[in-house]
Amino acid sequence: MSVLVYTESENGKFKKGALEVASYAKAVASQMGTSVTAVAFNASNASELSNYGINKVLNITNTDEFNAKIYANALKQAAEKEDAKVVVVSSSADAKYLAPLLAVGLNAGYASNVIEAPSSTVPFTVKRTAFTNKAFNFTEINTDVKIVGVSSNSFGLVESSGNATVEDFSPSLTTSNTKVQSVDKATDKVSIADADIVVSGGRGLKGPENWGMVEELAEVLGAATACSKPVSDLGWRPHSEHVGQTGKPVASNLYIAIGISGAIQHLAGVNASKVKVVINTDPEAPFFKAADYGVVGDAFEVVPQLIEKLKEFKAQNA
Repeated sequence: MSVLVYTESENGKFKKGALEVASYAKAVASQMGTSVTAVAFNASNASELSNYGINKVLNITNTDEFNAKIYANALKQAAEKEDAKVVVVSSSADAKYLAPLLAVGLNAGYASNVIEAPSSTVPFTVKRTAFTNKAFNFTEINTDVKIVGVSSNSFGLVESSGNATVEDFSPSLTTSNTKVQSVDKATDKVSIADADIVVSGGRGLKGPENWGMVEELAEVLGAATACSKPVSDLGWRPHSEHVGQTGKPVASNLYIAIGISGAIQHLAGVNASKVKVVINTDPEAPFFKAADYGVVGDAFEVVPQLIEKLKEFKAQNA
């Protein structure tokens, strides 16, 4: 018996979220007194998972682009092979697509938005966010097999020395009527999903020609860039940068909102961020009620000064 974890990769390299769920799976395995088996798809550096407490890696190479039905079936076979009673996945869009399918296949209970290691394994109890991150609940999973979806940036990366064995695994794959015609990927240096810091802009920036300072601030901080829904609707920025309840959810350690009033849908999608900083000329903007830090001022004056101070700080502490 082992804890099974689905580790996502892109172009053969593991995503940050994969390392976080590996860390979480190790914590669960330690509580249960068992080992951790990771399932990787087309990973070229599977042994990297040794640094996060993985004991064995099942590397699946007979698949192409992500397909929820095919991947869920492959994970089901891996779980049965390893007699896994707990399966850990991330909160990425792909994982949220396949987790319910996997739950049906394994007749398992599925708890999403989990933010801590289980408070108890008998009964199996996890802490989750609820009501768009405004509250918490404790959920008991009473099925024989349990699936845990870990919220991004909630558990963190925990290195744990080990020596993972890598085993080629070739499950019998199902066919699917869904075919990938093309893939449109964001070209940002840092993806929103993996970013510890996100710098986001709204209509207060007045036009796409003023986005340079957002990108410069992001570059100084090593952050991803994002935008509000109206900005992407106007075509100022690509839809891949739209964050919020109707766009990409954000659970970064630091979220900086520039010229964003804070519509309820936007707040619901970024509320999981640990620290929120708002820069806006309107002191009555709704975002200030949700912010940890607020700056009432003109972004065209505040942001350049912030960039300058950050550059000075980095130069002094290089």
